[in-house]
Amino acid sequence: MDNGVSAGSTASTSTLGHIALGLTLLAYGIGHTGIIDGVTAANSVSLATFLGGLALFVLGILEFRGGNGFNGTAFAGLGAFWFTWANGADGKVSAHAAGMFLVLFAMLALSLTAGASGGLFGQGVYGLFTLSLLLLAIGTFAESGGLAKAAGWVAALAGLLAWYGATAALASWPMALNRRSRGAVAAS
Repeated sequence: MDNGVSAGSTASTSTLGHIALGLTLLAYGIGHTGIIDGVTAANSVSLATFLGGLALFVLGILEFRGGNGFNGTAFAGLGAFWFTWANGADGKVSAHAAGMFLVLFAMLALSLTAGASGGLFGQGVYGLFTLSLLLLAIGTFAESGGLAKAAGWVAALAGLLAWYGATAALASWPMALNRRSRGAVAAS
């Protein structure tokens, strides 16, 4: 294989990774909110296993190969989270073990929040995901369905933000107004 040929474009694996993360967060979040009758967090297990788990992990490896250490860490780490979460679903672990698991991965999400660039679309997604994991962990320890619902809404918002950011990258939509654009708008 030619050394100049990579496993894929960094932009394409990055965009696909953010779409996978966004869709998984949406399914996970909506399942916890109970907003759709008959849809629970357990219904997102297949999506979390394959899209959130395996696909994100593989995309993380491709990001590492392409030289993007941040997205490699984010996608591979979150792929491990989703795969493990999906395999521990349906009461296969105790509530305290599940709560500890959520706290540990909230620490990963917090590290990603601190290291992310891109303002609202970078730190926003990971920051909201961190908050969601912490709320769900506390809700798990306290056996509080209300905190689990709140965590679901925050996760769904993070998913929408990740999905929009990836869609904006694909469609070449602006993700923020720069100073020059704001000045031009204000002058009109």
